Amino acid sequence: MANGDRARQGAMGALVAAWLITSVYYFYQYVMRSSPSVMMPQLTDAFGMSAVGLASLLGLFYYGYAPFSLVAGVAMDQLGPRKVVPLGAAMVGVGALLFASGDPTLAAIGRFIQGAAGVFALIGAVYIATTYFPASRAATLIGVTQMFGMAGGSAGQFVVGPMIGGGVAWSFFWLAMGVAGFPIAILLMVLMPKREAPPAVLAGQPGRMAQAARAMGAVFINPQSILCGLISGLMFIPTTIFDMVWGVRFLEEAHNVPYSIAVLRSASVPLGWIIGCPLMGFVSDRLGRRKPVIVVAATVLLGTMAFILYGPPGVFPPFTLGLIAGIASGAAMLPYTVIKEANRPEHGGTATGVINFVNFSLSALLGPVFAGLLTRVSAGGERTLDHYQDAFQPLIGGIALAILLALFLRETGPAARAAPPPPLPQPNPGRL
Repeated sequence: MANGDRARQGAMGALVAAWLITSVYYFYQYVMRSSPSVMMPQLTDAFGMSAVGLASLLGLFYYGYAPFSLVAGVAMDQLGPRKVVPLGAAMVGVGALLFASGDPTLAAIGRFIQGAAGVFALIGAVYIATTYFPASRAATLIGVTQMFGMAGGSAGQFVVGPMIGGGVAWSFFWLAMGVAGFPIAILLMVLMPKREAPPAVLAGQPGRMAQAARAMGAVFINPQSILCGLISGLMFIPTTIFDMVWGVRFLEEAHNVPYSIAVLRSASVPLGWIIGCPLMGFVSDRLGRRKPVIVVAATVLLGTMAFILYGPPGVFPPFTLGLIAGIASGAAMLPYTVIKEANRPEHGGTATGVINFVNFSLSALLGPVFAGLLTRVSAGGERTLDHYQDAFQPLIGGIALAILLALFLRETGPAARAAPPPPLPQPNPGRL
């Protein structure tokens, strides 16, 4: 019995280590996702692009991230994480090295690769958390996973901003990030749990591609899956587009905040995610319900974003609104738990890929739209608070839409699954 206990503890320790390093991989790719916002002037000069053109180049991350979410999700179900997650980490490093070249074409390819390969981090960590750990801990573990990502997002601003401001060359930063991808890939290769992939072809069984297509179709035709993707995406956009791309410039141009302070204030949003993601997951697991947490958090996010855009400055202490927005938008990870619970267990990886695809397709498609809106309302000239308000007003409507869509979600939390069925109607003897 003692040997059996030790073996189980050892196996669980190995799983924890695999999930932890995959979460570190997610931290690593998120640093690269967010750090361009603090080096926009340097990148604009290096690539010879306008601010809007550079924003479009940086947005290629999401053009890789969104479609490869589907590839990553299916690969987890069909091949297992050991065969794909380490390769993803190595390719993120390659993407960073291409970006460091300073050539606009190579940088564009590298930025796309960073997104396409970076998606294996989140989907791999979520797959491990939901496949190898108890279901009652799913929302908490996914929240902690996202905490690692947003810690990377915060580091990409809090840490990288002062580094660039202190004279570190932007190209050296990207070169170092590229090299860092390879030891992470080696660790993942060693620690990732082994898993037998489903047989490619058995008598009377469809091939692997057919199985993948059926799983994809089953997840996509489930209306709950699309709701989860839309809700998560609409709650993500204030972070992925407004804060991580335009946050620093919004503070500089709309409120005359010095660059060094604007970087720190913008970084308070991902810092809020570090708190909000595990907190929202923990509260949801303790309640045993997902919908109430999503609706309340989205309502707080709606009010906070409205005040950031339209409220008078100086009412709240610095960093407060960004921190609250980050904490509230941490509930955007709860639909990742809901979609897993709303689909078949064997489609867990595919379900995570689908929600990531829908979620970040919104960022990929709407990023250039917001950049174009901002250019149009400012007539390509100097930008003011009024211009930012006009361009980003749709963010408020998007969060309100997320709240409305959340009302149509089917509750999938443990409390709902454990609730007894309603009693059957009893016959009325007086009518017999």
